[in-house]
Amino acid sequence: MAKLTRRDFTKLSAAGIASATLSSGQADAASGSPAALASKISRGVDLPPAKGHRVVVIGGGWSGLTIAKYLKIHGPDLDVVLVERRSVFISHPISGLWLAGMVNLDAISFSYLDAADVNGYAYLNASLIDVDRESRKIYTDQGWLAYDDLVLTPGVDYNYASLGVEDPYHEQLLKTRYPAGFVSASEHISLKNKVQNFQGGLFVLTAPPGIYRCSATPYERACLIASVFKKTNIKGKIVLIDSREEPAVSAEGFLSAFDELYGDTIEYMTSTVIRSVDPETRTIVTDFDNIVFDDASIYPRIRGARLLEHLGLADPKSAQMEAAIDHFTYNAGGDKHVYAAGDCRPMPFSKSGGTARSEGVYLAKLIAARAMGKEIPWESPHTVCFSMVNTEPREAIMVNGKYQFDKASSQWGHFENFAINERDEAKGEKALEWAEEHYRDMFG
Repeated sequence: MAKLTRRDFTKLSAAGIASATLSSGQADAASGSPAALASKISRGVDLPPAKGHRVVVIGGGWSGLTIAKYLKIHGPDLDVVLVERRSVFISHPISGLWLAGMVNLDAISFSYLDAADVNGYAYLNASLIDVDRESRKIYTDQGWLAYDDLVLTPGVDYNYASLGVEDPYHEQLLKTRYPAGFVSASEHISLKNKVQNFQGGLFVLTAPPGIYRCSATPYERACLIASVFKKTNIKGKIVLIDSREEPAVSAEGFLSAFDELYGDTIEYMTSTVIRSVDPETRTIVTDFDNIVFDDASIYPRIRGARLLEHLGLADPKSAQMEAAIDHFTYNAGGDKHVYAAGDCRPMPFSKSGGTARSEGVYLAKLIAARAMGKEIPWESPHTVCFSMVNTEPREAIMVNGKYQFDKASSQWGHFENFAINERDEAKGEKALEWAEEHYRDMFG
């Protein structure tokens, strides 16, 4: 990427400046103009000078939070800065329990300030605008910051074109009226409001093709929303549309729950490809039928965050525009000082909080070792996922697995992989314990 100068920033378009300002959620009267923001980002951020090798982590999800913490554990002398545009963390894992009224919002909401204070790193509430890899600087809406190593964990964006939606107006309507609930906290809140206020009729959920964020969640949500409808005597039916022949994970466990617990509430449509969605007429067109719904949560195929393309780090050969990285060191774009991890990775690992966390522990160890002139062997991420399929009693199923690379075929596969499809209360309790354990680890 070419070196950026002060003059470059004064040339930033009004649209670009506005986009950067609005995405941070921090605009004020003083920073409302392009000139004001250009002036702000041309100076250094308000942080003390680095006291050693500085590692900057972009993105405060499960991946970024874990990497920041474990960099300080494995490299106590490292100067670590977590850059995150949100001011509050709201977790996707176990958000389904909140959706169904099994836990309150406090159970999945946490402070970045607390995490930084407890774990000994700095938290910068800012939005990334650009990276100058030549001079090793990032530019944010709060100023620039130099780094020795940079870790990008930008997550994913939605690809509404995968649903045959090409009209920007229709895409915006889908995002607003029928949000997927897999990226922002506002989507989760909107989805809960939908479930609480549903008066009856057809409620549609979709499971996208490809490797998507939280592969069990569309099926878990179907169960949890169905349980709410049954509990509140809502005369509604949930239609879950899936292009697969069976659930992406824990198929036996989910199919058993659909049949035995929600046979009169959930209709599971398999091998069904969505060709188009019209949010104005509330119509989904599939290969077989037109489905008119009363309300919905439409989950399109996901893709790597668009930030990767802006930085020149997306793999154009990737069907989901994921990061172009080394599969074992996570170095991005052939740059030994830049890494990308979390759900934007191209490897066929589960895009889940637990997987991102275990991957983050390894990457933090690697970066800390390299800062001391050492290397470490690759470690497989560990995927553990509990899925709540019943609310009264609280019953869950689970999957547990790791990954291995076959050099002969150049393919990734599973090992130590198993699913426990028999739902029971013990796993329901364990699901909550698992979440609490991980929240304590990230936030102290």
